[in-house]
Amino acid sequence: MSSVAPRDADRDDVYGALLALEDWPGWGGASESEVLELTSAAHELADTELLWRVRLLSAELMARQGDIVEALKLQQEINEHAAANGPARLLARSHQTLTSTFRELGDLAASLEHAVKAVELLEEDAPLSVRSLYLVRLADALDECGSPLEARARYEQAEHLAVRDGNIARQVSCLNNRAYGEYLVGDIEAAEATINRLVEVCRVAGAPLRHNTLDTIARIQIAAGRYEEAISTAHQAIEAYWNQQVREAMSPPEFLLTLVLAQRKSGDLDAAQGSLDECRSIGTDRGMASVLARVEEEQAELHAARGEFEQAFDRLKAFHAAEKALISEQRATQANLRLALLETNEVREEANRLRGEAQRDPLTGLYNRRFVDETVPGMLAGRAPDQVIAAAMVDLDNFKRVNDTYSHAAGDELLVEVAQLLTLAASSGEDSSAGSFAARLGGEEFLIVLEGLSRAQAVQRIEDLRHAVASADWSSIVGDLPMTLSAGVSWVDTDDSQYTLLHRADQLLFTAKQSGRDLVCVEGAEARDPSPA
Repeated sequence: MSSVAPRDADRDDVYGALLALEDWPGWGGASESEVLELTSAAHELADTELLWRVRLLSAELMARQGDIVEALKLQQEINEHAAANGPARLLARSHQTLTSTFRELGDLAASLEHAVKAVELLEEDAPLSVRSLYLVRLADALDECGSPLEARARYEQAEHLAVRDGNIARQVSCLNNRAYGEYLVGDIEAAEATINRLVEVCRVAGAPLRHNTLDTIARIQIAAGRYEEAISTAHQAIEAYWNQQVREAMSPPEFLLTLVLAQRKSGDLDAAQGSLDECRSIGTDRGMASVLARVEEEQAELHAARGEFEQAFDRLKAFHAAEKALISEQRATQANLRLALLETNEVREEANRLRGEAQRDPLTGLYNRRFVDETVPGMLAGRAPDQVIAAAMVDLDNFKRVNDTYSHAAGDELLVEVAQLLTLAASSGEDSSAGSFAARLGGEEFLIVLEGLSRAQAVQRIEDLRHAVASADWSSIVGDLPMTLSAGVSWVDTDDSQYTLLHRADQLLFTAKQSGRDLVCVEGAEARDPSPA
């Protein structure tokens, strides 16, 4: 460490360089030289937070280079430190990196768990590109755990954020991963439509197609029966990989297996064998058990294509043996990790506390927009055909007058009191459901989601809320200023997304405001008169 304290400008430069590499806002992650430079700078600055953040970059680099076990050890250490000491951003990022690592280990449940935690812990003021990345990782995990509809909703959210941010790299990542997920579930038409949109985005932006995108395109071309095109695209993916600075260890064998598949499907069995031998060599040199298992499977296919059925059977047996060994190794690793997690109760308790805080509005204690974004899509996807779900957008009438006349402190006090009435509206009564909730979306705007009720019960619940606000004694807070609320209620339809459901409710709220306030406008019905419930 230098005996001379670095200048403030140097500190700013180091943090700027770190932010440019964290969460991969461009086309790749940090290189080894960049990690070494930042590590040296962190020691030079005697900056503990900076050092922990750089160590997480180092763990990501280890994982990309294929050293999964060591990467996991370091990521868990950082995760435990961040849970106990903060900052929140480091904790969120550690969960995000663990998402990918557990995926590589085959523990998809743990991968999804960390993806959810990462999104929940992400700070409200995080850059759009970072929020987009976290949603992409969550979508990937949902896809791999068999929830394609929920995954698609997250991909759409992530792409929307990337477009708002003008981040072409992130938008392409969203589209690429979504297309690959559609390919895996056999929806080739949707996969082609998504990948074509990706290609158009890159064309308009003048951005080259990355190696992983080219591999996705090749896979889709194979599924569509365009084998010669797929061979050409697979070669392009391999060439693009070797032309980049930061390289992931798993990419070459993955791309070679795509090439082998295209060559075999096209009938060029000799070329396919040559590509497979190259893939086997890489897997053997790097100890990639998962790659070698897939090599055995493809070798069996090649023997069968030549009519060499005895050799094909032998290779198939080798594949199953390798697969069993891989599963056994993964389970042993997962068991050790579960044991380690059981020994970190304090870390889990802290993470749960932070998770709860991240989902709540600090003023009113109601759920916040993040909770809504993470909850409503799942409610819609899991809804039974005849299940009623109501969304009520609620807004306090003339709230601005409270702040302007009686101060913002009075406005905050009023919001806290009204929040209690909203909580009662979402939870009171024998006909209430555990899935119902109330949330503050911002300012004086609220959302109540009700499920498990009939339409009549849901409307009555909101009418009771309107009456409770209108008839309450608010004089200690706002003097003689009358307080009322307006609401718009929409019903979930078969093809609804979160956006379409809440948008209709918001339009109905606007109608209630325009019609004189102190009204509840219900989808498919006329607004009720503001008379006592």
